[in-house]
Amino acid sequence: MKTILTLVLAGLFACGTVYAADTKTDAKKTDAMTPQQEKMKACNEQATDKKGDERKAFMKTCLSAKPAPAKSKMAMCNEKAKGMSKEEGNKARSECMKG
Repeated sequence: MKTILTLVLAGLFACGTVYAADTKTDAKKTDAMTPQQEKMKACNEQATDKKGDERKAFMKTCLSAKPAPAKSKMAMCNEKAKGMSKEEGNKARSECMKG
């Protein structure tokens, strides 16, 4: 009886270990990088010529930098319509905002 119980518990433990290993490999299969990982990659590429304290200081500054605010759709459409007549500009902005 003890042998059967031991085998059952060992089997459950083995299954749990296999399942845990599968979930770890599944997490590695995703190719999408988080925004923080993308930022780290970009900063590392810029810091290739730096070493030691200079690199640490650069990475700290680079990683803590805020991204530039994205332009609103209206601002982009206004730029496209710049220099056009009022009628043409209104039409261009209208089309731009729809797309």
